Amino acid sequence: MLNDVDYVLAKLRWMRHERIWPNGLRYLWTDAYGVVLYVSLFRETGEEHWLDEAERLVDDVERVLGRPRGLRIGEAPERDGQYYHYLAMWMFALARLGEHRPGYREKGVKLVRDVHRAFVHPVLGVIWKMKEDLSEPYPGYGLGAMDAFDGYVSYRLLDEAELAEEIADMKRLIDDQYDDLRIDQDLGLGMMLWLAHFFPHEEWAKVQHRRALMALDHLWTDPPGFFARASIAPEMRIAFANYGVSLGLQAAGVWPDRVDALNAYFEEYRSGDAYDREAITHVMACTSHLPGAFLAARP
Repeated sequence: MLNDVDYVLAKLRWMRHERIWPNGLRYLWTDAYGVVLYVSLFRETGEEHWLDEAERLVDDVERVLGRPRGLRIGEAPERDGQYYHYLAMWMFALARLGEHRPGYREKGVKLVRDVHRAFVHPVLGVIWKMKEDLSEPYPGYGLGAMDAFDGYVSYRLLDEAELAEEIADMKRLIDDQYDDLRIDQDLGLGMMLWLAHFFPHEEWAKVQHRRALMALDHLWTDPPGFFARASIAPEMRIAFANYGVSLGLQAAGVWPDRVDALNAYFEEYRSGDAYDREAITHVMACTSHLPGAFLAARP
């Protein structure tokens, strides 16, 4: 597991100077990663101001993206609606912050209660994207392949007793889906490795852990050292997605040489598009170098 605090501090200073993050536009996925990153820095340094930063970020996200039920995807005009997997990552962030500051687990439980019934069909699965008021599914979107897994993990880490009914909903969906689920996308595979490491003895986690490593091995390109986007796109490489794979590999405790290689490669690589300066790229780079609070406690 990497622990490069100096890299993260330098990256945070650069992002703030360039007005990329946290003083840029709000985006729920990136900000969830950022909250957990701040918790990681607190755990490593013992400096309470990182928890203060996390609380300020939560307040800003709720002010800008908060809706009567749930949170909007992002502040930019085209980032309307609500994604379930973004909400689940935000729930995870609240759970981690709630380990150190009061009230955040309760925020997470309330969010589950606000959105669960809108997104979750107890037989069919979890709707990928909903309209912003959660009145109906967003046109053109179906069910999320991994969303039940996302919710299951976040719910259990928030409060197993309070959310027992909602956890049972997700477990039924997982049991129906995991044996047939085959992922062929870099970030999805990294996230599945990460999800599976919280409950490694459960059958779904064993099966998906094994499949994810096999699929990722086929996507690895060395030289120069990156995971391709998918088997049908062997030349496509996305920095933030590779950083998500790095998080999954560190959670699983495998392939540290590949983690080092992709970090080195994407430190120099430029895609030539907006993602070179997007906050998601650089915040996820920080979590690749300091996974910290993203990881389950080791026994």
